[in-house]
Amino acid sequence: MEWIKEWLHQRVHRVSIRGVVADWIRVLSGVPQCSVLGHVLFYIFINNLDFGTKSRILKFADDTKIFNRVSGKADAEKLQEDLHILVRWSEEWQKLFNASKCKVMHVRSLHFEWQYFMNDQRLEVVTQEKDCEW
Repeated sequence: MEWIKEWLHQRVHRVSIRGVVADWIRVLSGVPQCSVLGHVLFYIFINNLDFGTKSRILKFADDTKIFNRVSGKADAEKLQEDLHILVRWSEEWQKLFNASKCKVMHVRSLHFEWQYFMNDQRLEVVTQEKDCEW
């Protein structure tokens, strides 16, 4: 574990745009990008994201999907509670969700569609969503 600590210690970063290079600055937080270990550390960091939730969760890089079968008000309330659990986790670990980028998709809706919220912000309902840009 000492080598991981040393790898993260006193990291510096600079930006280069069209040949113009900024000064080096110390990086005080975050997961190093463009490294195998950076991804491993990020997965370790978010590993407990879903503790206490009843819904199923998919995690890929910095993308999280929470889903479950919702066939009535009780199911919708359970899913909403799981969203509250995710928000509390994000606040505790200072890795906040951007609610404006979070979406709700009702798949095979049986005339029951619920409104969901994160931090008192109603989540946008969509009929389709692109996962990635490739």
